[in-house]
Amino acid sequence: MRRPGRWWRRKSTPAKVEAYTRWSFHFMVLVEFVTAGGQLLGLLVRGEHPGAGGPGAATALMVLVAGHCVLCGVIASRSLDWQRGRRAKPVRLLWALGVVTAGVATTAVSLVEHDRAGRDADGTALGVYVVVLAFGAGTITLGLRDRRRMLASPAGFAAGSGLVASAFGMAAPGALIVAAVVLLSAGFVTATYVLSLWLLNVVHELDEARETRTRLAVAEERLRFGRDLHDVMGRNLAVIALKSELAVQLAQRERPEAVTQMVEVQRLAQETQREVREVVRGYREADLNSELAGAKGVLTAAGIDCTVTGPPVGLPAQVQSALGWVVREAATNVLRHGDARQCVVNVRVLEGRAVLTVDNDGVPDGAGGPGRGSGLVGLRERLAEIGGTLRAGPTGDGRFLLTAEVPSSAPAGATAGAGPGAGPRAGAVAPGAAESLVPTGLGAQTAAPGSTDSRNEVTS
Repeated sequence: MRRPGRWWRRKSTPAKVEAYTRWSFHFMVLVEFVTAGGQLLGLLVRGEHPGAGGPGAATALMVLVAGHCVLCGVIASRSLDWQRGRRAKPVRLLWALGVVTAGVATTAVSLVEHDRAGRDADGTALGVYVVVLAFGAGTITLGLRDRRRMLASPAGFAAGSGLVASAFGMAAPGALIVAAVVLLSAGFVTATYVLSLWLLNVVHELDEARETRTRLAVAEERLRFGRDLHDVMGRNLAVIALKSELAVQLAQRERPEAVTQMVEVQRLAQETQREVREVVRGYREADLNSELAGAKGVLTAAGIDCTVTGPPVGLPAQVQSALGWVVREAATNVLRHGDARQCVVNVRVLEGRAVLTVDNDGVPDGAGGPGRGSGLVGLRERLAEIGGTLRAGPTGDGRFLLTAEVPSSAPAGATAGAGPGAGPRAGAVAPGAAESLVPTGLGAQTAAPGSTDSRNEVTS
């Protein structure tokens, strides 16, 4: 059984505000009918009537007011849909409302006799005249979006009401009073409608902003996942490719060391699989000490003279994690994209900032421009989270320099790992474990099979 009110609870907040706004517009139509038609009905009950038309004139005027109210309700609803972009602007209905408003107002003011005997009836006719113009002006405002036109609508109706009253024999002071009353009444109704529309638009904009923020959070998480996956897989796949090629060469020479190399490939593949699972769970951080040791071991095994100094003690976990990812990315690209013979990795603290530099001599002649690969983009995003910067590019003397700077004390709550909840790093290359990956003396030319780009751009 359907519970009462469930349909309302299922509505979103913008839908509820829109429903409230639409009902308030219809309520304003009811207010118009009660205010204008109620006065005319009171005259008929008391046996009075405005002008010389008798009870028939009052009845006809009340019917016209009812029709005007119905038209105002329809236009208010359709104009609200137009304001929200659901249907076309009701231009014909707005013109029809202008004509009907002018007709009803003219009929009402024409019934005023300006004699003392019919003073009450004349006051009622003038009241109907003011109410119809006020609500007509406010409803027409719903079909406008220009603020100047919205403000001009009550003023135009007020000026027109004064002119029409003067044309039907009303003295100038009385016409000015009628114009002032119409201006105030139309201004109030218009302000009510405009503020309701403004509130509805604000609620919709806030809801759209919340949805946009949600989509951005999802996109940011996807970028983080892609960045972490790239950082995890890049170096390991490069080493696997290097050792696989070495195993092929050893097997072709019928050397027993080929089996050992394939065992190492299997171990690296399993380690990579474990690290990917940790990235998916969002619990992975890089350890700077392990990454420095692993980078030195891999580069040395590839025949590159690698010197590592640092890191200073006492660096926060966020700083070490961020710099650890930089070391991993830099070592990966030295293997994959360069023909280096020497590489120097240095970590130091200068004036409250931890500085990591990776300098190698693997830039071919004529190569230039900073590396702009996806690896660098991910590193810059990771460092930016804790206020760090990254610079990378050839120095002009055949060398390539990568410099990463981060505050030596990371801001509270900053994370350079895999996101909130990042825990201890698992699966890192243990110190000294990588020395056995490739026999010493194998040059960087035996990098990943099929690699044709020998430039040392840091572009994973």
